[in-house]
Amino acid sequence: MNIIRFWYTNARPTSLPQSLLPSVLAVCLSVASPAFSWWLAVAAVAGVVAAHLSLNLFDDYFDYRKNRTDYRDHMAHEGIRARIGKCTYLTSGKATLRQLRTASICFLLTALALGAVIFYFRGMVILYIAVTVAVLGISYSAPPLRLSYHGLGELVIGFIFGPMNMLGTYYAACGEIKGNIILLSVPVGLWVMNIVYVHSILDFIPDKKIGKRTFAVLLNRTVAMLAALFLILFSPYAILTYGILSGNLSPYYGLLFLTLPMAVSLFYMMVEYVRRPQRQFTPKWWMGPMNNWKRIRNAGIDWFMIRWLLARNLLSAFCLIVIVLNFTV
Repeated sequence: MNIIRFWYTNARPTSLPQSLLPSVLAVCLSVASPAFSWWLAVAAVAGVVAAHLSLNLFDDYFDYRKNRTDYRDHMAHEGIRARIGKCTYLTSGKATLRQLRTASICFLLTALALGAVIFYFRGMVILYIAVTVAVLGISYSAPPLRLSYHGLGELVIGFIFGPMNMLGTYYAACGEIKGNIILLSVPVGLWVMNIVYVHSILDFIPDKKIGKRTFAVLLNRTVAMLAALFLILFSPYAILTYGILSGNLSPYYGLLFLTLPMAVSLFYMMVEYVRRPQRQFTPKWWMGPMNNWKRIRNAGIDWFMIRWLLARNLLSAFCLIVIVLNFTV
């Protein structure tokens, strides 16, 4: 159990809401289907979690092999603002690269085993989705493609944890795919992409210095980066408006616009980051949970975490509101 807990902690479980909540949302949307299966739904959600943890560890593995992840620590000591602490279990000697690879494979095999069970009952659609996710997920940081090093990482993560995640879970749970799940999966995918893109803007300088071409590094100019952020961040509201006006979504889905202050606040904080990076912000209750804030501030990473957590909480709030609407409207 200690080994499982060790690797679970190192697999960055704080990022799980960006895959777990969309998956749970898909299950909730599928409950009304006559072919709904609780045990296949649970297997799908568990498979998503195992796959996500596996991909996080594989990202550490291939990143560390390409350029040891303590480069951020060196940059911080040189006065460059860089988030530190990634792969400390490797840089501290608590684990080896070989052990990391083994742990990554174990989580992946767990996901594949669950996927095989679902495939047996639901057929080829699950196989197509699983293969697509596996190839794109591993290629995120693994050679030869290294998609995250060529400006495609954000798009890949948004596609995997948004549409692919929701459509796969929905189909696993009920054996069909309906229009509303597709319509809702696109905003989810954009806001998952937004989490990673906010991350890449905040890590723009260290990523550029080591030659990692994230989408932010590819755009390179501040105005272009913020324009792209605006589109990614606010396009979901345009999609929701279309869904409501076209009759594909209930008018009650207008309650999702309650998340708009979070989106506006995040965009403002990102603008302030590129204008005045030293400016500090304090979490507000409506921004969602930001636990251990005192410890985060004392560690000197509040500039990063308040923006990253707000991006994550925006996605979480959207999913939770849709779940409530699904069972009450």
